[in-house]
Amino acid sequence: MSWHKTLIGPDTPIGSAIAVLDEAGLQICLVVDEERHLLGTVTDGDVRRGILRGTGLEAPVQAIMNTRFRFGRPSDSPAHLLDILSSAVIHQLPIVAPDGRVVDLVLDTELHRRHEARPNWVVLMAGGLGNRLRPLTDDTPKPLLKVGRKPLLETIVDNFVAMDFRRFYISVNYRADQVKDHFGDGSAFGCEIRYLEEKDRLGTAGALSLMPERPEAPFVVMNGDVLTKVNFASLLKFHDEQGAEATMCVREYDFQVPYGVVNLDGDRIASVVEKPVQSFFVNAGIYTISPSALDLVPKGRYFDMPELFSTLIAGQRLTSAFPVREYWIDIGRLDDFERANGEFASIFG
Repeated sequence: MSWHKTLIGPDTPIGSAIAVLDEAGLQICLVVDEERHLLGTVTDGDVRRGILRGTGLEAPVQAIMNTRFRFGRPSDSPAHLLDILSSAVIHQLPIVAPDGRVVDLVLDTELHRRHEARPNWVVLMAGGLGNRLRPLTDDTPKPLLKVGRKPLLETIVDNFVAMDFRRFYISVNYRADQVKDHFGDGSAFGCEIRYLEEKDRLGTAGALSLMPERPEAPFVVMNGDVLTKVNFASLLKFHDEQGAEATMCVREYDFQVPYGVVNLDGDRIASVVEKPVQSFFVNAGIYTISPSALDLVPKGRYFDMPELFSTLIAGQRLTSAFPVREYWIDIGRLDDFERANGEFASIFG
């Protein structure tokens, strides 16, 4: 895809910039004026930080663009450009002429290593009982229920493998043998799969205490009943940029109060708001965890991810939120299961 597709104006709505990020596939937008002078850059991380600050998708990109961007010159040697990329821990570098016009975009060689395995592990939580999906789960664990043309957990694994993740742990409990028989050692799916076998239910974080070795890099933890198109490479990059020990993916959830809300000032009515909409960020069941956070996971007892985050926060250790703007569905109820089946072909092809 030509880097020219990344050029946008400062008044471009953020929602349109998101479309450019997704379609151009270069993970950056270059904000320029009419003469193509470079004014700023916008990455996926800039968009998500803007969402967290409450910036709407209709706002212009100049509200979120980075004006302290790094750049190279046309006369710079490839070695010098690579030094800039490496020192700034970035993957794209605009090339700017002396008059301030952008003339090229250099990509880090990481972007061209399409088939090199990532060092980051993936832990998939697939030990739940699936009570809300009975009778479908009477004889089949929820992760093996077919959504579209194949089991839910297989789609999840395939999506990670397509993004060059190769090392997996799957936490199992209910009907664990069926999960293990289906996936085996992972070789049939182009990856390595090992299992964390819960004798008792340990929760979404407690199972991490069963990992036989400590990972060397941040790893992704995801509930085994979530279907999503989240870019996990962007999630890991965001986690690193924030310097966090744990990052939680969050979604916007709107709730409309079905009545007129009366605001009081003492015993007087200050205002009446008819059926207001409340907006919240809610847990999306996807996390990135740094190895150091594993020290806080107790062994052998139930421990959920929200409890891990609360423990980190209480210890004044850095946590961050990664807003999910891509397709996401938690298949926890029968109507979710039916919806996911209806949407699967259009979303996952």
